[in-house]
Amino acid sequence: MAADAPTRPSLRERKKAKTRAAIRRATYRLAAEHGWEAATTDRIAAAAEVSPSTVVRYFPVREDILLTDEDDDLLEARLRARPAGEDPLESLRAVLLEAVRTALAREPEETRLRARLMVEIPAVRARLTETGRRLTRVLADRTGRVPDALEVRVLTAAVLGAFRETTVYWAERGRTDDLVALLDRTLDTLGGGPPLP
Repeated sequence: MAADAPTRPSLRERKKAKTRAAIRRATYRLAAEHGWEAATTDRIAAAAEVSPSTVVRYFPVREDILLTDEDDDLLEARLRARPAGEDPLESLRAVLLEAVRTALAREPEETRLRARLMVEIPAVRARLTETGRRLTRVLADRTGRVPDALEVRVLTAAVLGAFRETTVYWAERGRTDDLVALLDRTLDTLGGGPPLP
């Protein structure tokens, strides 16, 4: 086997991934059918056929079920893999748009539900700050700055804030537009300012 070949996850890791997926599916189902407030830890546990303590062990904060750390790990890895010297805004464009394309292709209904809940629930929006912190650290590494450099923090916050606003815009209009195209326009706007009429 080649030294750089990907290793198959262990049985324990696969079981953990299945449990996380079951909890996530149960949460989406409850939220879609009964609203976010009805998706309590106890009801999620019952629907996923696990104990409430298992739900809390995997997702200490309920909103984390919607904003998963696996996605953050993937975003961080993809951002680190971008070409050296690439403009930071273009690096963010590449990894974030690919993440949205993948989510829409793999989980279209869940992605639409997450967008709706982001509009409706301030606590869900607030949990997005951890994604920003992780991307800021990677951009700082890539650009030779200290991890809390103002410029890197501002760029990352601006991009993620603009993405949130675009997602809200998309959700408010019935989620029928092409979200990736809207996000691409958003990044163009950040790069050069609002286009003149």
